[in-house]
This record gives sequence, C-alpha cells and structure tokens, in this order.
Amino acid sequence: MLYKTYAVSRNNRVVLYCNFVIVAHRAVWTGWDIAKSTGVYDPVTDICAYYQYPLSGFGYNAADLICDAFCTVVSIGFNFQYLFTSFGKLGEMIVKDNVLRSVLILSINSYLLYANLNVTDQMTILKDIVRVEYAVRGEIAIRAEELRKQLSVSPNSLPFTRITNCNIGNPQQLAQRPITFFRQVAALVDYPDLLRSESNLFKPDARERAAKYLAAIGSAGAYSHSQGVPIVRREVADFIEKRDGFAADPENIFLTAGASPAVQLVLNSLISHPKVGIMIPIPQYPLYTASIALFNGTAIPYYLDEAKNWGLSKEELARSLAKARSEGVEVRALCIINPGNPTGQCLSLENMNEVVEFCKKENIVLLADEVYQTNIYKPAERPFHSFKKVVKSKGPEYDNFELISFHSVSKGMVGECGRRGGYFECTNIDPEVMAQFYKIASISLCPPVHGQLMVGLMTNPPKEGDASYAEYRKEMDDIYQSLVRRSNTLAKALNKLEGVSCNEAEGAMYLFPTITLPRKAVEAAKALGKQPDDMYCMELLNETGVCVVPGSGFWQKEGTWHFRSTFLAPENQMGEFAESLARFHEKFMNKYR
Repeated sequence: MLYKTYAVSRNNRVVLYCNFVIVAHRAVWTGWDIAKSTGVYDPVTDICAYYQYPLSGFGYNAADLICDAFCTVVSIGFNFQYLFTSFGKLGEMIVKDNVLRSVLILSINSYLLYANLNVTDQMTILKDIVRVEYAVRGEIAIRAEELRKQLSVSPNSLPFTRITNCNIGNPQQLAQRPITFFRQVAALVDYPDLLRSESNLFKPDARERAAKYLAAIGSAGAYSHSQGVPIVRREVADFIEKRDGFAADPENIFLTAGASPAVQLVLNSLISHPKVGIMIPIPQYPLYTASIALFNGTAIPYYLDEAKNWGLSKEELARSLAKARSEGVEVRALCIINPGNPTGQCLSLENMNEVVEFCKKENIVLLADEVYQTNIYKPAERPFHSFKKVVKSKGPEYDNFELISFHSVSKGMVGECGRRGGYFECTNIDPEVMAQFYKIASISLCPPVHGQLMVGLMTNPPKEGDASYAEYRKEMDDIYQSLVRRSNTLAKALNKLEGVSCNEAEGAMYLFPTITLPRKAVEAAKALGKQPDDMYCMELLNETGVCVVPGSGFWQKEGTWHFRSTFLAPENQMGEFAESLARFHEKFMNKYR
C-alpha cells in the first residue's frame, strides 16, 4: 500500500495537493467521530461512526483511519521534491492508477461528513429516541385521530360514522362501565366532605374504605411515599399471599403509574451499556423494544410457535440465548408476558417450570408481565399461575431465584387505564439493586395517588358479606362473560375470511390473526415502502374506521403477516364490526388478485 501510494503520487504535484486535502479531511473526520460518535454503528445518527459494526461491516474503523492517514503522510514526505512537476502525465495517471479512486472516495467521505454534520447535530441528544418505535400509537393510530376530527367537523364526509379503536387495550374508551365500589371510594377520597353527608348514595363499606385511605394519606392531592402508600402496599402483599399461598413483603413492592413505567424503571436499571441484552417474546408488546432502544440496550428475540397456539419451547430459548452470547451480548433478563400480548395465549404450568429452570441455569433475571392475570377465558384448560407461585413451589433450591413481577389496574375487568396505577414485586432481588430502584422512583417523587388507591381497591375488593359485594360481583361477572362472548364472536368471524387464520384467545384482550395476502398486495406495499400488513391495516382504517395494529409493529417471523385487534368494542356493535371487516377484506383481496 505504501509503495502504490508513492508510485501514484511522486510524479505529480496535483496528487500531492490532493494528499494534503485528504490528510486535512481525515483529521477533521476522525476528530468529529471521536467527539460525536458513541462507538456503536447506528444507521440513523452515526453515519460516519469510527467503530466498524462487527456483523455487517458498516462503519470505518480506527485501524482503517490510522493506516490511511499514515500512508497519506508518507506519500507527502516522498513528494516534497516534486512540488513543481509538470501536469503532463496527470491524465495517464488518473486513468491507470489510483487517483480516480482516491478522488471518488474523498467525495463520498465528504458527503458522509456533510450528512453527519446535518443529521447528528440535530439528534445528538435524541439519538436513542430516534430508534424508538411504538406501533400501538403509531402512524395508523395518528391517522385514526385525524379521521375522528374530520368526522366531528363533517359527519358525512367519510364512508363510516365513527372510529372504532381496536388498537389498544383501553376498555372504558369503548364503553366498559367502571366498577361502582371503586368509583364511590375514589369520589369520597377526592371530596371528603361527602363523608359527612347523610346521603344513601354511597354504601357503608365504600365510606369506610375512603375514610381509611384518607387517614393514611391526608389528602389525594398530597405526595405519597416514593415507593407507594404503605397501607396500599400492605393490601397488595395480602393479595399476593392469598393468590399464591406464599408470604409477600410490602417492602418488596413498588407502586407505580401503571405497569409500563414499572417495566421501564426495571429495564433502565438493568441496561448499563449497549451490549446488555433483554430476551423478549416475538411477537412482543412494543413497550419492550421501545424501552430497550430508549435505554440503548439490545433486544434479544425468542419466537413463539403459532402452530402450537403461540407456545414457548425451551429449545427456542436456548437458541436465542446462544446466538446472543456468540455476538458478545451480556444477557441479563428474560421477559415473559403471560397471558400473552398480542397473542392471547396462557402458558401451561409445564412451560412455566421450563422457563424458571432455564433462567436459573443461565443465571438470568425473570421479568413476569402478568397484567392480564384475570383475563382468563379457558380456566379449566389453561388457568393462570403466577411465576412467583411456580418459583416458590420448587423448594429451597430456588430460594435465591431473581424474579420481578408486574401488575396493573388498566386490564382485567377493572380497566382503569387513565388512573395510571400498577405495581411490581421483587423476589430475591439484592438490597443494593432495590435501593437503586427506590432512587429512580424517587426522582418522580411518587406515582399518582389516585392510581395507587385504585391498586388497593383492585387487590382488596369487597368481600362476601360487605354491603357492596353483590353489586361488585355482578359487575365483574357481567364484564367477564361479555369479554368471553366478544372474543369468540370475533375469532369466528376472522376464521371465515379468505386467507385468515386466528387462534382463539385463552387470555388477555386481543386476537392476533395471520393473513395470507395476494402477491400483488405484497408488491404494492413494497412500492410504497411499507410492510404488507401495515398497508392492509391503513386501508382498513380509511374504508371502515376500524383501527387495528399491523403485526409488523410487534415483530414477527419473516414472510408472515398479522394484525392485532382488541375485542373490546361494545357487544351490541360486534356484529356490525365483523360485517364491515368481512366486506373490506373481500374487497381488498379482489383488488389485488
């Protein structure tokens, strides 16, 4: 390389001048990379990263820069005596030697530097945010809001009269009634003067509970303990003990503003550098990929088996882990969503034991997302078991098994999404780690007090013999039975569609049908720069007002397409919903045959 550089440049001063430019260019470029790059290739923001990505080879590594700069400097040293050489052989050298290539490379690198200056300057702080994607509230959901506004201004301007949001598990948005006892307590806590009235509007047990909470918190408008109101954490611990048959400590429970911030707090604590890996199920809930990207970690996919009703195999877990470790990823945690989102499956006890044994063998923390634990639609075949119960049932050998479990008031029959209440319980987590959790939680001072109290109500509802029990039981049962019927209605309707196959939901609030699309539809989507299921869902929204989420937003096996739909639409609208979906699907398939 040194010889060729010398041979090319020694006979012409123009090449010498080019060498000076290249040295200056390389110096600026190298300095810029060292100052701005994280050392990890990123196609959006680190266009000129000095670190060469090991899998793809993208990037321009430090060895390349040093070698190139050294050779250029040496060639300049050889050429000082030729500063006044004529231009006679320039054309011949451009054609026969490396000058043309060098100029081309210089041009390309200059463009990349320009691109880096223009992109990275705007995104230095936002670099990791650029990589975050959250399909549940992505492009299609944004379009749905635009159409909703259009309908409010001009009701007859679209071929439908309302937007049906089947993109997100938000029950009360779709007319699910709140639980009366919960709302009575919330109203009394918000306006304590009602406790002094003699009105029969509020049941005695609701008054008693509200007074108990007020005695503990003083006011719903005051900050609470950063870990959560102690009396509510005690209620959560009692709930867990009753559910699992094993002791729970309120000091190991953190109340949060829903399960999502709880997951993010834990992931933020686990991810300390870009090579920290979190194993996640595919298809997955986008909270996980979005949060892992936000905290600059690595998502490690393991695939669920659609042919086995989205079951999980230990062989797939082992394959995924081995692949990650072979790429230098430090895998710290395994996430399980049970019941599943978006897939709606409920893990068997055998499967759960395999997961626990795998995590123990590989020394991995288990993150158990169990927010749909009361949404169980086939309890005789697939009852819900908590991972804590599974771990504790395995005996002293698992006394040090690390587990973090999540729950929320947003799902189940409660559906209080807007209250923002949830919790996570730490099992066998090191006290130093718990201290870090507390430190992060304290930055936000405390979760919303209304949400914390709703967690208390969810985990400690009216009991048999209480004044509100009969009403509470009826409301819960009515919502549950309606969800079962709606789930079955939608699954049957989907399975009647051409090229659509849908597993029945065992749990959660969603169906995740697979769709086989015509070749022309796939080509049309490709021409638009979209995934085929993304195009399908956008056309569905524009023609019917039904908003669902494309399977590509949850990740999926290559060459397969899906969409996720809730079955939360009001029961009296499910027939109309199914019919409009069938009409659209037939029209879409005929359009692209």
